[in-house]
Amino acid sequence: MIALIDYGAGNLQSVFKSLRHVGASVELIARPEELRGASALVLPGVGAFDDCLNAMERQGLVTACREFIQSGRPFLGICVGYQALFERSEEFNSRAPGLAVFQGSVVRFSAQHGIKTPQIGWNQLDIVRPDCPLFRGVPSGSYVYFVHSYFPKPVDKSIVAALTIYGETFASAVWHENVVGTQFHPEKSQEIGLHMLRNFVQWAEQT
Repeated sequence: MIALIDYGAGNLQSVFKSLRHVGASVELIARPEELRGASALVLPGVGAFDDCLNAMERQGLVTACREFIQSGRPFLGICVGYQALFERSEEFNSRAPGLAVFQGSVVRFSAQHGIKTPQIGWNQLDIVRPDCPLFRGVPSGSYVYFVHSYFPKPVDKSIVAALTIYGETFASAVWHENVVGTQFHPEKSQEIGLHMLRNFVQWAEQT
């Protein structure tokens, strides 16, 4: 069973349907005790960093997520769910601490590059860690779908799995041990995104 966190926001239904489409048994979870039987965990995200973390804290899911990750089972963070893996965010003078699985801050695209924010639409992945379980069979240069104004800046560059250019080069995916995070939305990235989600489900089955 793959657990999909429901913290009262996020792009839940499209992620749920996409995981089901690629063969996963998926359950929406809103309480820590519901994670006990999960073989993998997905944290989706649409909206603000603070809203996500504060809602998860109220539901007791911040500590539960950290404990799940420490258990070694596969974890996928999408968009704000990816940003939540880091220590802090600059968004709206955010005060909520992140999960702090990785060191680094979430920052806004710089206005000096003359780009529109948020970035909405398709952009390319430069896959620098093709051994990442999510990227099995995914060619570097593939297009995926983004909707965001902020992105994480990892302190440890070795966790960066993919890079993307939008005015500046940013880490569009990270991977370390059992944790993967994507700034893009696999569930909105058509066949290439479904391929990644299928990879994630297979990874969960093998772990």
